[in-house]
Amino acid sequence: MPTTVNEVAEKTEMLELDPKSGVALKPTTTTTKDDINVTAPQLTEKLTEVDETINKTAPKEDKTDQKEEEPAAAVKDDDIPVQVEPKTGISFPVKLGDGKQLTAVGLRKKSMLGIGIKIYGFGIYAENEKLKDILRTKFEKAPTKATKEMYQVVIDSDVGMMVRLVIVYSSLTMSMVRKSFDEGLGASIKKLTGGKNEQLTKMIMGEASDDVKLTPGSVIEISRLPGYTLQTKVKGEIVSTVESELLCRAYIYMYLGEDPFDKEAKEKFGASMLSLF
Repeated sequence: MPTTVNEVAEKTEMLELDPKSGVALKPTTTTTKDDINVTAPQLTEKLTEVDETINKTAPKEDKTDQKEEEPAAAVKDDDIPVQVEPKTGISFPVKLGDGKQLTAVGLRKKSMLGIGIKIYGFGIYAENEKLKDILRTKFEKAPTKATKEMYQVVIDSDVGMMVRLVIVYSSLTMSMVRKSFDEGLGASIKKLTGGKNEQLTKMIMGEASDDVKLTPGSVIEISRLPGYTLQTKVKGEIVSTVESELLCRAYIYMYLGEDPFDKEAKEKFGASMLSLF
């Protein structure tokens, strides 16, 4: 005759379980037939209740230490100090990732039908350490104010500089930008050399398509790189890289020359130069 559930229960010792670990403790009393008189389904139900109790009371695994180390948060634009161009409200970071520092902000305006139209706000960046070395070499002591000679040293030098243009005028097109630079650079080249060089002036916008949409907030960056190289980026894409000392000088001259786009911006750049002494 097969062993009944009651017979098994008679031989089973009642185990006391540690509620935290679920490990059996030292047996206490022996269960007798009179103590347990259950059917197989009832015993199964009792064992299930015990399992659930263990699961609820057993300490859960601490996964805190198992979390993968999160990478350091990238520096956001919001974390970088900015300077605001007052006439447009455009913000320019005071320092770029390559180390160039903001030296002046300004506004490019153009007269249309007798009305001064805001075209773009701009920020002028420079490698201040190299600029400081050149200025201190040329001038033994700091002048009381920025002089024409000081500006000319910057214009003629090979110090890394960049002018960031942020579009303001909502109806601006690439063909209008191209025409504006052709005129501005043409005038600068004429003042520097006494002649014209139309072929050179047209290189600054290079392969930039007239189909490129320049909405307000669009960015154009024109940089003077080592070796008298002028590089133009339109909305983050390089459209031209031209190696020409004359073109580099003419471009910086538009902002720091005798008839700059924004006289206040030129004066701010002058104050920045004096601070290097």
